[in-house]
Amino acid sequence: MHIRGDHAELVVGGRLDVRSAADARTVLHSALDGGVGDLVLDLTELDSWDATGLGVIMGAHRRAGRAGRRLVLRGVPPQMQRLLVATRLHRILAIEGGLAAESLPRV
Repeated sequence: MHIRGDHAELVVGGRLDVRSAADARTVLHSALDGGVGDLVLDLTELDSWDATGLGVIMGAHRRAGRAGRRLVLRGVPPQMQRLLVATRLHRILAIEGGLAAESLPRV
């Protein structure tokens, strides 16, 4: 996993999983604590995440709210969009541009 950026935008790549969670949490918390306004998390380079990685995202979302900020996800890959919909987290998290129609459940 790699994360690059500043207090306004971070690009996350590779795998966000149990092995990288602690490092990712540290970087996200530092970015949230050191800035103002929205923190955009660009996930276009993210290959995968597991439950622990998703937990890191949710923890950062809560921390952002406590700091008067907003965590905004950008470029969520399709397979991760489906997971957000399945867990209904797409209703809680701010996702730039919304989710692709094909990832939403059929009615």
